Formats: sequence, structure tokens, C-alpha cells
Amino acid sequence: MQSKGSSSMVSSMVFRTRISSLLISMFATFASFYVAGRLWQDAENRVYLIKELDRITGLGQSAISVDDTLKIIACREQHKKLSALEMDLAAARQEGFTSKTSSDTDGAVSKRRPLVVIGVLTRFGRKNNRDAIRKAWMGSGATLKKLENEKGIVSRFVIGRSANRGDSLDRSIDDEYRQTNDLMILDQVEAPGELPKKAEMFFALAADRWDAEFYAKVNDDVYVNIDALGATLTSHIDKRRVYIGCMKSGEVFSEPSHKWYEPDWWKFGDKKSYFRHASGEMYVISGALAKFISINRSLLRTYAHD
Repeated sequence: MQSKGSSSMVSSMVFRTRISSLLISMFATFASFYVAGRLWQDAENRVYLIKELDRITGLGQSAISVDDTLKIIACREQHKKLSALEMDLAAARQEGFTSKTSSDTDGAVSKRRPLVVIGVLTRFGRKNNRDAIRKAWMGSGATLKKLENEKGIVSRFVIGRSANRGDSLDRSIDDEYRQTNDLMILDQVEAPGELPKKAEMFFALAADRWDAEFYAKVNDDVYVNIDALGATLTSHIDKRRVYIGCMKSGEVFSEPSHKWYEPDWWKFGDKKSYFRHASGEMYVISGALAKFISINRSLLRTYAHD
């Protein structure tokens, strides 16, 4: 009896082993079909993508590597950026922010870019100072024009308008302008507290009118050595952002009775001192900085005396 029972158990185990082997074989077969199908599908996808890239890029039937594809995408992005820059350049030309040509007295076109535009800040009652400057270094009439054409130095007196428009002060300035043609008359009231705004307006208008390498602010009691100034500026002509002059940070006075009272004194905090800024009888800025002032004139803030 024991021998018969043992034979039955062995037969049962062999049968179960055969079933397990059969199931494993079937599973392996199905898995092989699945993997083969996926590989075939991936191969078809790769062939399709290569054909599409060939069709788009016009490279024929040759296969394209991943690096080549990235290069093509990068080139397209650069082309888009170049197109955008060309549009910006066209708009800038319409706005007048590129080099301009000037005409000589005989009508011939001169492409020479001015070296510097000098703005001599003056005011009412200072005609004697202006006449002295004309005789000393600035010149007038043909001499002024010769200085512009031969040395690229443009000089103009800068003055505002009277608080009472059209009065004797305005008329005297208009008469002087008709005689000398060397004044830049600003559309703002001429007042001591408006000097910073006056300088800002000069740089903005001068940058709009002349495409110069440099722009200089000078007081009307300063003698300028034209040759020395030209040599100094020429040595810095390869620098786009240049400031030549002194800087300071003066005290802010909050008392209304003080001569240098600053209405916006509360904006400077407890220290009550101006931000470090350009200052002095004369200073020079490069063309790029003048263009910046011109473009952003509506955003720039000026204060009463500094």
C-alpha cells in the first residue's frame, strides 16, 4: 500500500511540473511577441521621424543625428532673433537714434561725426560773458562754422525763457539769436532752481539734434582750451560709456528759508545728502549716455540745486 501511494505522489508531481513548464513557455512566447512588436513599432516611428526631418530640412534620404537636429533648431532660433533685431533697427532709424549726416554750407553732404557738442549754460543779463567767450575760444559766424567742420566741435549757448513770456528779456535773447545763431533756447523757465533740469534738457535735445561722440556742459565763465579738449576726448573715443569731470554728494537743506532749500528733502532719508552725481564748472559724457538721457528723459528725476 505504501508503494502504491508513493507512485501516485510522484506522478502527480511530474504532472504539475509539466503544467508549470508549459505555462512558462507560453508566457515567454507571448512576451517575445510583445517585445518584438514594440521594437517594430519603435523602428517604424524612427523611420517616420527621419523621413519628416528629411522632408522639412530638404536633406534627402540621409539620416539626421540628434546633434544635427539641435543645430537646425538653434539656427532657426537665431534666425528669429535676427529678424527681431532687424525690426528694432528699422524702428530705431525712424526714431532717429542712428548716425545722421550733416550738410555743409555749399550743400555737399558731410558724413563726419561731430567729436563733441558743447553746451555753455548761460542766463539773462550775461551777454558780456557770452561775447567774451565768442572772442576767446568759441568764435562766431564763419569761425564757429569752421570749428564745427574742421575739428568736429559744436558749441552753443544754452538758455531758457523768461517767466513772463514775450517780455523784454525774451525779446533780447531772440534778437541775439538772430544775430549770432549760436543759442539753444529751451522751452523752460530760466531760474536758479532749474539748473539740473536745464542740463538734462540740453543733453537730451543735443543728442536728438547731433549724433556726436561726446557732449559737454560748461558754465559761461569758463575758458575752454579747444585743442586740449579735443586731444583728451580723442583718447577716450573707443569707450562707449564715459564720464569726465568731478562728482559730489552735497548736503540737502530742509529749511524753507535756506538759500539752497530742497522741496523734496524728505526723499533723502536721515542723512540728508544728495546722491553722488556729476558736478562742476564743466563735465563731459559720452554719446551713449546722452542718448540714454534723451530716451528716458520722462523717467529721470531732477532736484532743485544738484
